[in-house]
Amino acid sequence: MTNSTISLLNLEYSNILLPIIIIAGMIYSIVAKKLTVPASFTGGLMACIISMASGFVGVMMMTAFFIIGSVATSWKRDQKRNFSDLDENKNGRTAAQVFANAGVSTIAGVIVIVYPQSAALMLPAMAAAFASATADTLSSELGVIYGKRFYNVITLKSDQRGRDGVISLEGTLIGVMGSLVIALVYAIGFGFDINFLWITSAGTAGNLSDSILGALLERKGLIGNNVVNFCSTLAAAMIALMLLAFP
Repeated sequence: MTNSTISLLNLEYSNILLPIIIIAGMIYSIVAKKLTVPASFTGGLMACIISMASGFVGVMMMTAFFIIGSVATSWKRDQKRNFSDLDENKNGRTAAQVFANAGVSTIAGVIVIVYPQSAALMLPAMAAAFASATADTLSSELGVIYGKRFYNVITLKSDQRGRDGVISLEGTLIGVMGSLVIALVYAIGFGFDINFLWITSAGTAGNLSDSILGALLERKGLIGNNVVNFCSTLAAAMIALMLLAFP
């Protein structure tokens, strides 16, 4: 069997497998009340765009973010009741929340589809945005449980756990692990190179920008959490682009 034949078979399997993964994810998210019905269809559309731009790897990054985020959100929910409003998402995350977390990655995918020559820059940027979203979810959901001391990210003074802009060492390190997971998925698909480091670094920086925006603007009611999430993933993508453009 020639290499060209193997490539065609791999492409055929991908074309069959990817829609199955996307549809299965949509059904599960609705049945398990992880997403509302509109949010599930929004996520499915985004997954289609991402798959067109980056194939199996992009969908796996999105899937990794979704699974990690779902597990982290459900982990020790009873212990989180004093620090967050668990009823806010009792019927699943909304379409706006889905776009806030995956919108930047989807936009990067659109750019790749329209301008394929941009893939070398935009695919790592896509991964960095997912890395930031994953890091933010992990540090927020698990930091309140495993953190020992909590500080305002701006003043570095002790602050109340669970408040906007409050971080802990443990939560930050857990967030870095989230960025590493997305960078690893990217590297397995596209190869291990300097992009692994850049994606991890940009994802971590995006998570930090989330905390900064939370302390400066969200805590004062000037912007909402969806805007913070979108801006932090955008920051991660932009940082990745700068790292790639000016190594």
